[in-house]
Amino acid sequence: MAPTDQELTEHLIRLIDIRLLDPLEILVGGHDAVDPLRAVIRERARSWATTIISGDDRAAIGVIMRAISTLYPGDGLFDPPIDWWRSPLGQAVARRVGHPTAESVSYTVAGAMLGITRQGVHDLVSRDKLARHPEGGVRSDSVRDRLLKEGTRRA
Repeated sequence: MAPTDQELTEHLIRLIDIRLLDPLEILVGGHDAVDPLRAVIRERARSWATTIISGDDRAAIGVIMRAISTLYPGDGLFDPPIDWWRSPLGQAVARRVGHPTAESVSYTVAGAMLGITRQGVHDLVSRDKLARHPEGGVRSDSVRDRLLKEGTRRA
């Protein structure tokens, strides 16, 4: 199910608070220096959520990539845990770009992105409702397209 602007906004605020602002508060020794940033984040998160959910593709992808690279830094490719795909940000990312750094995903990841079981993904692939990747797994863009098609049917 696609997240609402409000659900995504609240999720982004929590993530930024936990991953960035709380550690910064510890580093600088108090909330007085960080509280003004919390206010800025609350305001900007609304704009980011709206852009991710309903902005044009280029702007949405830009916000998604900045958020992921900032909140989940690392030297390797972005490989979130399965539960991440069920979060408001994970669901919004799945709908806008599929997997942001992988052309193909495992049946398990595709299932998490779609909110179904691995077996359900296997069934969709068998019935040509999801595209198999030539090197294994499921095409990430196929998962995204299915999510978008389902959203259109429900609307």
